[in-house]
Amino acid sequence: MSASTETGVVEAVGKELFIGGKWVAAQDGKTFPVVDPATGKELCQVADASPSDGVAALDAAVAAQADFAKMAPRERGEILRRAYELLMRRQEELALLMTLEMGKPLAESKGEIAYAAEFFRWFAEEAVRIDGGYATAPNGTGRFLITKQPVGPALLITPWNFPMAMGTRKIGPAIAAGCTSVIKPAAQTPLSMLALAGILAEAGLPEGVLNVVTTTDSGGVMEPLIRDGRARKLSFTGSTGVGRKLLEQCADKVLRTSMELGGNAPFLVFDDADMDAAIDGAMQAKMRNIGEACTAANRFYVQRGVVDEFARRLTERMRALPMGRGTEQDVVVGPLIDQNAVDKVTELVKDATDRGARVLTGGSGVDGPGHFYPATVLTDVPQEARLTHEEIFGPVAPITPFDTEEEAVAKANDTEFGLVSYVFTSDLKRALRVSEALEAGMIGLNQGIVSNPAAPFGGIKQSGLGREGGSVGIDEFLETKYIAVAL
Repeated sequence: MSASTETGVVEAVGKELFIGGKWVAAQDGKTFPVVDPATGKELCQVADASPSDGVAALDAAVAAQADFAKMAPRERGEILRRAYELLMRRQEELALLMTLEMGKPLAESKGEIAYAAEFFRWFAEEAVRIDGGYATAPNGTGRFLITKQPVGPALLITPWNFPMAMGTRKIGPAIAAGCTSVIKPAAQTPLSMLALAGILAEAGLPEGVLNVVTTTDSGGVMEPLIRDGRARKLSFTGSTGVGRKLLEQCADKVLRTSMELGGNAPFLVFDDADMDAAIDGAMQAKMRNIGEACTAANRFYVQRGVVDEFARRLTERMRALPMGRGTEQDVVVGPLIDQNAVDKVTELVKDATDRGARVLTGGSGVDGPGHFYPATVLTDVPQEARLTHEEIFGPVAPITPFDTEEEAVAKANDTEFGLVSYVFTSDLKRALRVSEALEAGMIGLNQGIVSNPAAPFGGIKQSGLGREGGSVGIDEFLETKYIAVAL
C-alpha cells in the first residue's frame, strides 16, 4: 500500500464536526490527533467538540425531528438503500481508512464494511414494515387502535473496535424509525464515522437528521445532552462500567436506553465435538478483530479427554499467524488500539502465569513501534485467574479442562456478564440442554461467529439491555401508542 494512497483516503474525509448537514469547526477551534496504532504516527487532526458544540448538535436534531418523522417510510428506506450501495461501492477505500485508524488487517476491515452496509440494507427494508393493530375491546363496546411512532431525538455512542458497523447498527434503525440523532464516535477512531456522515448526506439524508460530534471529552459533551430533557433515547456500546454511569444519568430524565456492554464469553468444547470445526470456530471467536471484540471467546473450557489435542492444534494455528501492520499482505494479527490495551493484556497474562498457567505460545509483548501483542495460548488456567473474570480484549486464549457437563455450565455461568457463549458438541440433546442452561443472550452452536444484521444482538445480566439488529432492532427507536376508540 503506497503512502500516497493512505494519505489520499485520509484527506478525503471531513475533519470537522457534522452539525445540521454542514461541516463546522469546534466553537473553540480545538482539534485532536488521530494516530495509527501500528506506527504511533499521527494521521491527521479532527475537531475536538466542547459541550457547547454538543448542544448545537442536539439543537439541530431537535429542529429536524418533526419533519423527519413525517417523511414517508419508503423514502427513509430509500435513503438507507442508497447509503448501502455507496458503502459497498467504496469498500476498498473505507476499509483502508479503518485499518489506518484502528489497526485491524485490511481483509477484516473489508469484511466490516460489508457487515456495516448490511445494517443499512436490512433497516431499509424494515422501515416499511413498522406495524400496529386494531382490535375489539373485550366488552365489545369499543376498539383498540395501536400505532407506533418515532421515539424522538436519540443520542448514540459508539466504540473504537468496530468503528463503522457499530455506527450503522444504531443509525440504521434510527433513520428507519424516523428518529434524528447525535452520534459520538470513539476518539481513537473518528474517521470512519465522519466518512459515514458524508455518505449519508450524499444519499439524501435531510440536514440535521444525523449530527456527528468528535471529542476527547466524552463525558463533558454527552452528559449535558443526556440531562437536557429534549433527547428521548440513548444507545450505547462500550464497557459495563461506563454503561452503569450512563444509566444513572439517564434516570434523571427517564430516557429510553439500549446498552450493549461488556462480555466474558465462554467457549465450551465437549469430547464428542468435531475437532476440526471446534478449532476453526475457536480461531474465529478468538481472533476476529485481534480479539478486541465483546463477542470474543474469553475463556476456553475443554473436556479433559480432548483438552491436550485441542490445546496442541490451537497452538499450532495461533503460532502460525503473521503479525504486522494491517496494510501488509497476509497479516492476521494487527496492533492493539493503544499502549493501555497492551499493558492490560500483559498484566492479565502475567497474573495467570503467576497462578500456575503455562504459556504454549506468545505470552509477552514485542519491541519496536506500534502496539503489538502476539497470538497467545495458555493452558491449565485456574478459575481464580483474573482473565477468567475480566474481558481480555486481546489475542489471548486461556484453556481450562473440565470433566462433566454440569461443571462446564457452572464455570461458563460464573460471571457477571452474559453476552454470548459458544458450544461445540455433536450430541443434539446435549446441544439443546447446554444452550438453554447457559446464561447468555446469544449462543454460537458449533460456530464461532454469531453476529448477523438479521438477528437480534444483545446480552443479559451486566452485558446490557435491549437488542440491536433483527426484526426487533427497530423497536428500540419506536414508541407504542394506544388509542381508545368509542363506538
